[in-house]
Amino acid sequence: MFTRLLAALAAPSRPAAPLPEPDAKLALGALMVRVAKSDRLYRYEEISRIDRLLSRLHGLNPVEAAKMRATCEKLEHVAGTQTANLAHLIRESLPYEDRIDALEAMWEVMLSDNVSTDEERAVIAAAQEALGLSDADSDSARVRAEAQ
Repeated sequence: MFTRLLAALAAPSRPAAPLPEPDAKLALGALMVRVAKSDRLYRYEEISRIDRLLSRLHGLNPVEAAKMRATCEKLEHVAGTQTANLAHLIRESLPYEDRIDALEAMWEVMLSDNVSTDEERAVIAAAQEALGLSDADSDSARVRAEAQ
């Protein structure tokens, strides 16, 4: 039995499925994950909020939303420091009102654990700028997020 366990551990692992090409939906999910992880504490409240947002925004059931979040987590990881690139995907694909909704979703994630850090605010500010939104847009998105 021990020999089989060692053989299983030594066997080559299956290659990971390639990540899909990011679109506006996946880019927003990756940005929400980035906001949540930016303070180096990826809390249950943030994960749950991301899942609920993905479900609400894209009409997904809870399992589909969790799978999409898992994909977004991988995309966020491989994106490295490219917050602006993720936001540009959204900017190029969505009209102004939808970009404000995207920013509101990021604010909802930040506010979900009742802890606001400079790192989280910096990610939102970088995304806001890359989305082509003003400080007033961000302020109104935050007010709407606080009401959620």
